[in-house]
Amino acid sequence: MDSQKEIDYIRIAKAIEFFRLNYKMQPSLEEAAAHVHLSPFHFQRMFKEWAGVSPKQFLQYISADRAKSILKDKRATLFDTSYEIGLSSTSRLHDLFIKVEGMTPGEYKNGGQNLQINYSVAESPFNSILIASTGIGICHAAFIDKGVDDALLKLQARFPNARYREAPDSMQQDALKLFDRDWSNLNDIKLHLKATPFQIKVWEALLKVPQGDLTTYSKLAGFTDSPLACRAVGTAVGSNPVAYLIPCHRVIRSNGESGQYHWGSERKILMIGWEASVIDSDLHNDN
Repeated sequence: MDSQKEIDYIRIAKAIEFFRLNYKMQPSLEEAAAHVHLSPFHFQRMFKEWAGVSPKQFLQYISADRAKSILKDKRATLFDTSYEIGLSSTSRLHDLFIKVEGMTPGEYKNGGQNLQINYSVAESPFNSILIASTGIGICHAAFIDKGVDDALLKLQARFPNARYREAPDSMQQDALKLFDRDWSNLNDIKLHLKATPFQIKVWEALLKVPQGDLTTYSKLAGFTDSPLACRAVGTAVGSNPVAYLIPCHRVIRSNGESGQYHWGSERKILMIGWEASVIDSDLHNDN
């Protein structure tokens, strides 16, 4: 990400934090623009470029009332695929096609000693991202907030004995198409993850929360057949190594607040608003 884009992202993140803290007062365009030291005109244009919707629409998307209504009004569980198909196109269910495969016990214990890992840096609506893959599937994806070198060190810490090569491959490219709303190769996307069986169980449950929907930690615990293990589920959600593809950003608190996020609470709110705008666009096009 170049310096100007980074400056713009910081401004948008600051605006999102302003909306998050002041949504009950429904701040005006002028108030939000002044908070990030921009004219209303430039703020409106910049915000729409990043979020895909106007600041006013975004504020509606992230309000606690909306989050509560999503959770309250569901007459079927979030895993009820037929319910979702009845609402709009199959694009809303795209996460259900992503397959998960855990590494073998040997791969898990030896730090990826026999793994060849390709990695590359790409752009996304939510900042630059480092994405990595083995010969089986995507093993890592993380937003870059402290430079590429720092992001690469974190990847290498997960698989200290693997061989690394900076090389974009088809697995990475297919996964990155999700950010462009291109779901033509979803059946080819596979995740190859280093995790405990319980973590994989939680991540599989997360993959069944459709785009544009939200769930809570307690509901997620119930879906993993561990209704009393909310804390363990929360830990597994927080240890997700694949940003966005495993949608831990769709988990909020039971009171409707967005809660924390491994890659920043502002980015989490941006993701929720961005996905809501995508769904609204799909519904509008279908009608």
